Amino acid sequence: MTEPKIVAFVCLHGSAKSLIAAEVLDRLAQGCTLDWSATTSGPEPDAEVPSNVIEGLLSRGIDARYRVPQRVSAAALARASHIVSFSCDLEGLVGAHQAIERWDDCPAVSDDFDIAWTFISERVRQLFERLSAEA
Repeated sequence: MTEPKIVAFVCLHGSAKSLIAAEVLDRLAQGCTLDWSATTSGPEPDAEVPSNVIEGLLSRGIDARYRVPQRVSAAALARASHIVSFSCDLEGLVGAHQAIERWDDCPAVSDDFDIAWTFISERVRQLFERLSAEA
């Protein structure tokens, strides 16, 4: 039996970019019945997911109202098979053997949810295809 693949997405507040990415990846994995999951966290987690993110995800059939932003931790990242950072410095939180993929060019979700959604969902699809091919 193989270990489940965990993809950790990290953005500053753990409540927008990384949350969108995690929801998209989870949806893709479920559609292919893969034992994958995604996490979302940030070094400065919000108290709650912003309403524009909840509304934007709901309009796409994703209910994230139950989500509570989490603080990124070394222990959580150590369990990840792959790490994606949205402009976060994770030095000191990841082992030397772990690579961090950076998506620093992602548009701000607070500026325009739809533009950010398009960017993030396309990047996640590309990542999913790449990781699936490596599996």
